[in-house]
Amino acid sequence: MTGKSELPKPRPLHELDTVHDFLDDVRLRPGMYLRNRSILDLSSILYGYSVACKIHGVPAVTDFDQLGPFSEWLWPRLGMQHSSLGWEVEIERAAETAGTPPLDMFFSLLDEFRAERDDAEQDTLR
Repeated sequence: MTGKSELPKPRPLHELDTVHDFLDDVRLRPGMYLRNRSILDLSSILYGYSVACKIHGVPAVTDFDQLGPFSEWLWPRLGMQHSSLGWEVEIERAAETAGTPPLDMFFSLLDEFRAERDDAEQDTLR
């Protein structure tokens, strides 16, 4: 062993089980999925995923719908009660103010969202 930690490797789409698996792959290869690392493009992809699942009667994680859990979680972190513009626009605004690339801010927020949800799920199992 060389002492280097192995970075996650991208997987083919047919090996991804959830929208969160897909987002992990986008994080690894943003240029493959998103023009100019645009979270507006990412939002469009996630919306398309949600629509396709509904059309085909497949249960879908709707975390990223405009009124979904991610938005509800996000607003207080951005000092807001709600936004009709959507999470992607508000993250872009916050990233511009912070001087951070919007996609980087999205993934940082996504990590927090997942960690808090995982902690809450663990608490309910106890």
